[in-house]
This record gives sequence, structure tokens and C-alpha cells, in this order.
Amino acid sequence: MRLKIIFGVFLIANFIAAQTRPTISDEPLSQRIANYKMDVRLTPETKTIEGKEILTWRNVSQDTIRELRFHMYMNAFKNTKSTFYKEGGHRFRGGSNKKKKKNEWGWVKILSIKDNSENNLTGSMKYIQPDDDNIYDQTVLSVPLTNPVLPDSTIVLEIDFQTKLPKAVARSGYVRDYFLVAQWFPKIGVYEIPGERHATEGRWNCHQYHANTEFYADFGNYDVKITLPKEYVTGATGIEKETKLNTDGTKTVNYYAEDVVDFAWTASKRYKIFTDQWNHVKIKAMVQPEHSAHSGRLISAVKNALEYYAKHVGEYPYTTVTIVDPPYYAGAVGGMEYPTFFTTFTFWGVPENVRFIESVTVHEFGHNYFMGLLATNEFEEAWLDEGFNTYLEARIMDHYYGEKTSAIDFFGFHAGDFEFIRAGYVGMNNPKVAPTATPAWKFPYGYSTFTYSKTATWMTMLERLIGTETMDEIMQTYYKRWRFKHPDGKDFIAVVNEIVKKKHGNKFGENMNWYFDQVLYGTGVCDYKLSWIRNVKVKKDKGIFDNPADTLNNNKITKDSTWYKSKLYVERLGEIQMPVEILVHFSNGFEKLEHWNGKGRYKIFEYEKPHKIVWAKLDPENKLVMEINLKNNSLNSKPRTSVIWKYASKVLFWLENLMVSATMLF
Repeated sequence: MRLKIIFGVFLIANFIAAQTRPTISDEPLSQRIANYKMDVRLTPETKTIEGKEILTWRNVSQDTIRELRFHMYMNAFKNTKSTFYKEGGHRFRGGSNKKKKKNEWGWVKILSIKDNSENNLTGSMKYIQPDDDNIYDQTVLSVPLTNPVLPDSTIVLEIDFQTKLPKAVARSGYVRDYFLVAQWFPKIGVYEIPGERHATEGRWNCHQYHANTEFYADFGNYDVKITLPKEYVTGATGIEKETKLNTDGTKTVNYYAEDVVDFAWTASKRYKIFTDQWNHVKIKAMVQPEHSAHSGRLISAVKNALEYYAKHVGEYPYTTVTIVDPPYYAGAVGGMEYPTFFTTFTFWGVPENVRFIESVTVHEFGHNYFMGLLATNEFEEAWLDEGFNTYLEARIMDHYYGEKTSAIDFFGFHAGDFEFIRAGYVGMNNPKVAPTATPAWKFPYGYSTFTYSKTATWMTMLERLIGTETMDEIMQTYYKRWRFKHPDGKDFIAVVNEIVKKKHGNKFGENMNWYFDQVLYGTGVCDYKLSWIRNVKVKKDKGIFDNPADTLNNNKITKDSTWYKSKLYVERLGEIQMPVEILVHFSNGFEKLEHWNGKGRYKIFEYEKPHKIVWAKLDPENKLVMEINLKNNSLNSKPRTSVIWKYASKVLFWLENLMVSATMLF
């Protein structure tokens, strides 16, 4: 009994401790290169933030750093000449420049910047455009240093800045008295050292804010004090350390986060707060009053995601998750992710068997792993975050809500989450337009489909080829080896090659590079076709035979049996070459599973049996989910030609297109 009491006290103590610290570790989990201490004030009437930022930046390279580079993301919304606007970002990121009022634009500017030697660096800073030479774009700032930062040294900068929030666009800004404050402060870029993301020499990686790109940053600690009118309810990255009421009708809320790559926050007078607990994680749902009935669905979805990620990828090291439900009139800020903090979508009256609320919530939470803990470069390799996250989203949704019902199960119509995701890719007009490995801002079109849907589809196909157990070990190894670092695509592929070799030997070849050369770095499509079946009766031999051994019986043909020479013709119409399985069904009920390496342009399977081929099905276990056309994957020896089947196929075609269109809503 005494041991039970001691153990119980120990658990309670750990639980209480988890509520007062941002991670489950007492030791640093990352190198903590970029650390911020900020004191900011929001003025709701002018939509402005006045801030003081103390940045402590470590030079972990062996280079002498003579210049710092900063992301000034909010300047993307300053005017129509920014790269973001020129690339059309406002058209699909929830904003418009039509009839835009002067106070609806956004910007950020540094008023003063000094180093720890009191050198004023303000006069030497200048905007640069490393990606497109657009001289009007002010989203990257170069700050030459008076005193260079030596190897293994630290610089402390004191920055006074002002941010004007735009009317909600690109998942940031304000609408009425609602605020989602993201990418809002001067934020230092990443100085990559040799070997990091396969760099051969030290380099700044600090891209402009493009229409398609997300973000990339180093890990660090954030200690942020936010002053605003006391009636506003707030939520943010990390834990809430303290709230202090001020004498002027405002309050100051102090948030603290460790080992994260960013900090975002929200403020509104209308939030209704719901809380829950999953193991060491405190879940906070900030919900619009009219959406209160959905709070349980939001929290349940996050619990499912926490449980699944912990089992199949790795432990969630933070102690908080904050779910933000924006009002319907602020939809432009929905569906965005930051460490321990994300926005989702809900609407009044959505039935429980229409599960886009859950899928968006699971998806946005998942970014904590691939955008946050693995800190991938979303400018250059967005698929490592968005694609992997979409792949895990489908697995989670199908696991908890049913493989064929996880997206919708309504009035007899049902579909799984992965079905919608796959439809987004195979429904493209031109799935060959670019490789998935294209940097985000360089896609001619289709960025979202390639990055999200195609990647999730080929990740699922990889899982079905090598097995779920092997795939789980890949994801767990990748996470354990690369969390709190900056992996790139080659690092992931190296893990795949290592684990597949360990589990399967040379079954799939010396390595899996052939797979990624096609699905990631190539532009081809996967399309195999069952072209035709031929069953021809074997003619009985006639005549005089001198050798008694040459009897028809020895040829296994009797007066009572009819034999057939049967052929099945399979074609590869697409460029992608995959191992293919074909299930062949004969007239006596016998079935044979054939295997083909899929490399040639065609393959003929031949049989001589007393039974003919009735039908065949290509990829019977549905492994080749990248198949662009499933209609040619099954074949009957006597195809149905009635009018009813003709029109049924048309109905299925239009239904598929409807599903593809629906995926765009997610």
C-alpha cells in the first residue's frame, strides 16, 4: 500500500509539473539557436502592434557571420507589387485587393535595431530579394553587422518594431474585433551549416514570402508578454505563465514556449473555452459560442491524433495543444498551423457523419510533427511537411472513423478520407506538369495537389508495397533521428533505404531510389491496363500415329474434356514502373495470382487448361494507389455491353469528378 501511495504521489507531482512547463523534458531538446523575448501591445482600434524584441542568436557554424537576414513576412500584404500579390496569393489565400481600404493593408517595420555593444544598425539595413529580384518586395531584410558574430558565439539584438495587421489574408490578420496574429514580428532566417540539408558550405536560407510557400525557422525559446484590452480572450503557442490586470483597463498575458520554431497568438472577445487532458498534454479549445456543440468533436480528434502519432511516429514532447476555431467571417485565417497552436474550421449544424471538422483538426495538429518538431524547409520541400502530414491524416481518420466512412457517411453516400485525397491527385488535368520535389514557388500550377495529395498517395503506395510494420519503423526512425533538426528529402530516403533493407533484404532491389526517382523526382504517371483475354479451344489431333505413346490420352485430352489455350494481355501505359500483381479467375473457380515486375511495356500470360479465363483483376489488394485510371484494371472475358452499363459508367465518372471537386474544400 505504501508503495502505491508513493507511486500515486509521484504521478500527481509529474502531472502538476507538466502544467507549469512547456515540454516534458527538464533539459533542452534543441540547440536553441534563435531565442526571443518580446513585450508587445495590441491596439484593436488601429489594428497595430507596438513591440520590443530581444533576440539572442547563436552562431553554431564555424563561419564568421557579418550579416544577418530577417523574414519580414507581414510586408507581403503591404501593396500589390509584393511578390505574394504578383504571384496571385491574394486570390486563393482569402484576401482581395479589390476595393481594399488603406487601413486594410498590412506591414511590419523595424524602428530601431541595436546590438549588445550598443551599435545602432538601423541605418545599414536594406531589403533584398534573393528569389526573384522584385525590388518592390520587402519580405527579406539584410542587416550588416558592425561587430561580426564569431564561430560558436552569440549576438543579442534589441529591436523596436511596429506591425500593422492586414484584413485577414493568408491565414493571418483581423476581421472586425477578431485577431489571428501570425508571422508578425522580425524573424531571423536560418543559417545552414555544411552538412545540414546537404549544404556544402555555410549559407543563409531566408526566402521571400511567396504565394505558395509556408515557412522555415530555427528552434528556440519564446518569452512573450502581450498587453491588450482586458475583455479579450487570448491563446498562443506554449503555456500561459501569468496574467496581470493593469490600471488602464488592459491586461498583460505572458506566454512561454521552449524548443519551438515559431510563435503565434489570437485574441477575441467571443471565445468560449473548453479544456481537457490527454496524458501529459493539456488541450484547450477556443470555440465560437455558436460552435460550442462541436467542441467535443475538436477535442476528440486531437486526442485521436495524439494517441496515433505517439504509437506510430513518436512521443509529443510539448505539454499543451491549443485549438482555435475562427468565426465564419474570418475564414481566411482557418486551417493554419504553428507549434502547439493551430486554427481549424467548424460551422454550425455540421452533422457528425460529415467529418471535415475532424479531418482538418487532425491535419493541422499533425503539422506539430513535420513543420514543428522536424522543422523541414517548407519553401523548398513542402512535401516533407504537407504531404507526410496528409498521409498520416488519412491513416488516422480511416483508423478511428472507418476506412470507407471516415470523410462522409451521409444518406447512403460514404467515402474515406484517403479516397478524397487520392481523387485530388488522379483527377488532375495534367499530373505530369512538374515533379513533387519542385520548390513551392516554382510550380506552374497544382502546388497543393502535388504537395498534399500526390505525396500522400505515393506514401500510401509505399506503405502497401513494403507493409505497414516496415512503414511505421521508417517513420519512427526518421522522427527519432531528425527531430529538433532540419532534415531534407535525402535524409528521409536514406532512412527508407536502411529500414527496407533491414526488413526485406534485396526484395525491392539494392535500395528504394528507383521508387523516389519516379514518384518524387519524376513526372510520370502510373497506369497499367488489362487489355484483352483470349480463350481458344484446343483442337484434338487427328490421324494415324505409329508410336503408341503418342496418344491423345497422354496429351491429356479425352473425348469427354475440352481444353483451352488462354492468354491474358497486360500493358503499361504510364511511365512509372511498379511491381504488379494480377489475379486470374478460371471457369472452375480456380484463381492464380500472377506477378510481373512491371518494367516492360506489356506482358502476356499464357495457360493451357481444361478451363478458360473468366475474368482478371489487376492489383487486387489495391497497392498501386497511384493508378491514374482504375477503370482498365479489371476485365471479363465476356464484357458487359448493355446500355445500362454504358450509362452506369458515366454516372461513376461524374461522381468521381464531384468527389475531386469536394476535396478542394478540405
